[in-house]
Amino acid sequence: MINLERFSIGIGDRFGREGPAQLAAFLKAKATGVVITPVWNKSNREHTIVGTHPDSVRAEADAAVRTLNWTGSYRVDADHIGLKTVDRFIGASDFFTIDVADFIGQPASADAVRDFVSRQRRLLACPFGLTESTLERTAQKYLLAVQQAGQVYRHIAQAKGAGTFIAEVSMDETDTPQTPVELVVILAALAGEGVPVQTIAPKFSGRFNKGVDYVGDLAKFEREFADDLAVVDYAVREFGLPATLKLSVHSGSDKFSLYPIIRRQLRRTGAGVHLKTAGTTWLEEVAGLATAGGDALRLAQAMYADMHAHIDELSQPYATVIDIDRSRLPTPAEVAGWSGTEFVAALRHDQRNPRFNPHLRQLVHVGFKIAAKHGAEYLHALETHRHVVAELVTDNLYRNHIEPLLVAS
Repeated sequence: MINLERFSIGIGDRFGREGPAQLAAFLKAKATGVVITPVWNKSNREHTIVGTHPDSVRAEADAAVRTLNWTGSYRVDADHIGLKTVDRFIGASDFFTIDVADFIGQPASADAVRDFVSRQRRLLACPFGLTESTLERTAQKYLLAVQQAGQVYRHIAQAKGAGTFIAEVSMDETDTPQTPVELVVILAALAGEGVPVQTIAPKFSGRFNKGVDYVGDLAKFEREFADDLAVVDYAVREFGLPATLKLSVHSGSDKFSLYPIIRRQLRRTGAGVHLKTAGTTWLEEVAGLATAGGDALRLAQAMYADMHAHIDELSQPYATVIDIDRSRLPTPAEVAGWSGTEFVAALRHDQRNPRFNPHLRQLVHVGFKIAAKHGAEYLHALETHRHVVAELVTDNLYRNHIEPLLVAS
């Protein structure tokens, strides 16, 4: 059976050009004694927008591993797939993020709920304060979603063979956080469905907007995260789930204020974590073009103008995970007058910089469709300024994510 190591980080790459630059950050971590498994991930939505195929992610990962002589494990994740989208990922992927958020709140059959509650009464003795009414209410809310996860898992296993891939179940893209008590019931249900889940992505309280820091009560998050770690440990012991089971934090990237909390809890418990950082690679590409100046800067400025003009279209698929105050966005005319240094200061996530603009950053984060429209021009600019772009990609992944979460003392 393929097992996921204690620490793993999902690294998205919208245009498939930053594999070596990303992997270089993992090599830097390894040099400090911290081994992290890179997991290249790309969703069906992203493939559709950019016009790529899942096979390209496998090719990128394999090429990066050969180029940098990486000898550790690495994975390719079919990110946020369901039964309708999974088939095109089966050949290339060995990690599947099964997204069942759309099924949360849809009730399973009354007979299925009654049967589940009857079989799981032992959970009432768990140390997390589960009551019979909460057990029944949680089953009504989540059982159909878990059944869907089981259906997708079995579909993949039939095609690839059980034990040849890692299963993650994602419930984070929904409106209401799952409580630790609900997570107990969800994990019991997944075990009952025969899903050997190795990472579980719950929705935590607070806002996880794309590309910017966490908004919420840090003390509450720490209590919730610690309780969820205890639930995971309990589920491994009591439900026969894989010993490698760990929490997956779908951060939308850059939840810097949470990293000290997560690091502290991992060190306290010895637990592992899977972190997804996907979208910031694309942002570092744009910052690299702005840094390069000349035609590359003008391309970045032109793309921003196009994003500004199509903000409704770009925002709609991400409406639940962005908060853009349009009154605080610079106009295209303003951005056209910026130097590369000014553009980068507004875009890169440095909260100490008074020019940092989280609204611009969120718009660019969801605006990669505009770069795809520029096609060969955009890709040529990336290659022309490869050294500048790659340096920013590596620095961002290592210094902003890996180091504070897993390396810092």
